[in-house]
Amino acid sequence: MESVEGSKSSKRVVFVTVGTTLFDAMVRSVDSPAVKQELYAKGYTHLLIQIGRGSYIPARSTAMMGSGSIFETLRLHKPLIVVVNEDLMDNHQVELAEELAERKHLFCARPQTLHQTVVCMNLDSLLPYPAGDAKPVANLINKFLGFPED
Repeated sequence: MESVEGSKSSKRVVFVTVGTTLFDAMVRSVDSPAVKQELYAKGYTHLLIQIGRGSYIPARSTAMMGSGSIFETLRLHKPLIVVVNEDLMDNHQVELAEELAERKHLFCARPQTLHQTVVCMNLDSLLPYPAGDAKPVANLINKFLGFPED
């Protein structure tokens, strides 16, 4: 779940994406009156939900196809709540989300804890995600392949 600030100061959008998976539990959770009321109380005015392959259609929300990325959102310095889907096999999303939450780069929730996460979230507590430096890795690959280092 990502907060996207529009060009108009009065429009604050929450963008929810499940990627290409089926994650009706999260969509239902976001669509609950309690979560929507709390988001509204925090100043958000619009809710955009991408439902992936899910079958649950949210009430009065815009559903669209597409996918999201945790790191792309962090790179754009947008506040983020990752709602992990524990039903996926070999799901490393849980470990990644929990580690990034522990480092205070995002908030991590489950469908059943989303409302409480929104209630308690303090956007000022988030720290910017530091951009990675790929140059050392590129230099190592170049050295291994026999190319000159940059």
